[in-house]
Amino acid sequence: MRLIGLDPGLRNTGWGVIESEGSRLTFVACGVVQSDAALSLAERLCELFDGVTAVIREWQPVEAAVEETFVNKNPNSTLKLGQARGAVLMAPAKLGLVVMEYGANHIKKSVVGVGHAEKQQVELMVSRLLPGVTATADAADALAVAICHAHHRRTGHKWVAGKVQAGAEGGEIGAVRGGRVGAGRGKSGVRGSQAEWERAMLARATKR
Repeated sequence: MRLIGLDPGLRNTGWGVIESEGSRLTFVACGVVQSDAALSLAERLCELFDGVTAVIREWQPVEAAVEETFVNKNPNSTLKLGQARGAVLMAPAKLGLVVMEYGANHIKKSVVGVGHAEKQQVELMVSRLLPGVTATADAADALAVAICHAHHRRTGHKWVAGKVQAGAEGGEIGAVRGGRVGAGRGKSGVRGSQAEWERAMLARATKR
């Protein structure tokens, strides 16, 4: 099963795609979606949404996982991160993917074995679990989210087709502008038919 992990950030949103077959994990691709700091907040959120959407359409994962927001000492920074995270959550949900959420400590414990592991420890374990990976810090964090989801696919909150299963509804997003996407591809990064993938996602969303 192909999975995507997302590490939200207003400036840089990391993404990482892996294949999970039983206990075997294989690197597919990773990169960063960036927003232009010179634009307004609304325009930057559109860039993130459109950039993540483009990544998902290109690599065609069937499930997504997103890191939960941590509380920053600066309330303004926390608010902006939450808004960026909302745009990132919306992208896979609007395409019909199941979206799971995991806290930072849960991700670290799943990947490293320690809930308060240092960032360097997480990056080291990602490189060991996915041999041959060369990733930026943001992309490595996103791969860690994907690995965590592979280990815990039956836990967390599901967001489907713009809705939270608990009942909150997602809204429509209007005109979006293209974000910049930096991608690194793995040997297993073979693309399937986008039309077939979109039909499968539509069928999945309809069943729900």
